[in-house]
Amino acid sequence: MFRLTRPRGRSIPVLVEVPHASVALPDEVRPTLLVSAEAIRRDADSYVDELYRDAPAQGAALLTACASRYVVDLNRDEADVDAWAVRGADDRVGEHPRGVIWRETGEGRAALRSPLAREEFEARLARYYRPYHQCLAHELAALRARHAHVLLVAAHSMPSTARAARGDKRVRLADVVPGTRGFTTADRALIDVVDLYFRAAGLSVRHDEPYRGGATTARWGRPSEGFHAIQVELNRALYMDEATGDPRPDGVAWITSLCAGLVVRLGEALAARR
Repeated sequence: MFRLTRPRGRSIPVLVEVPHASVALPDEVRPTLLVSAEAIRRDADSYVDELYRDAPAQGAALLTACASRYVVDLNRDEADVDAWAVRGADDRVGEHPRGVIWRETGEGRAALRSPLAREEFEARLARYYRPYHQCLAHELAALRARHAHVLLVAAHSMPSTARAARGDKRVRLADVVPGTRGFTTADRALIDVVDLYFRAAGLSVRHDEPYRGGATTARWGRPSEGFHAIQVELNRALYMDEATGDPRPDGVAWITSLCAGLVVRLGEALAARR
């Protein structure tokens, strides 16, 4: 349930992964959920696969998940699960409402009809989670075998606003949030490329707030070993109508062009590190 597109022609040591764009639910998963189609769409990183569609033409590999995060969340560790999500899991009840299995929607409503049986949980990991991450690991290792430094771009999107720390007021988020867990998962020069590139396009940038980078960024962000990882969150208001879920053609075209240019710029920065 994923699609890997390798670069056409010249390749650069960059892999873009899009784990959350799909809203597809396999037939065996649908009966376990209480969530509406609208909630599934709202919690998806809609159109991010389209925004990075030109990455292979720029020399980068593109890995895209083809199932909703309500099947498994590929940006979580396997251990991010509690007994309210999976029967027989660790008894840390309440710690992982949106772990590798989402038992709550992004708005905090119940997502599961009941905790999954342990056997069903293991089947989902075997069918959807592990093959994706095995592919990701294989591609990154192959790139690292040919290059001194490789970069994983974890491509995501985020709502345009978030609830303020106090009260019910909502505040506008930045246009772009690079997540690097305190500037630790990639060389600072590569992080600066992302920052300066989007600022030059007239967009606001805020690091690690509110997204510091998920499990995949943490796992592969090992600069001392030549593996760099940056999670890039794009504000959905830049390219879509959040109320209806419809794309804005002008915004999609602009952000798609920016994403292609970002891949090129990052490839140049990595080449300069040799």
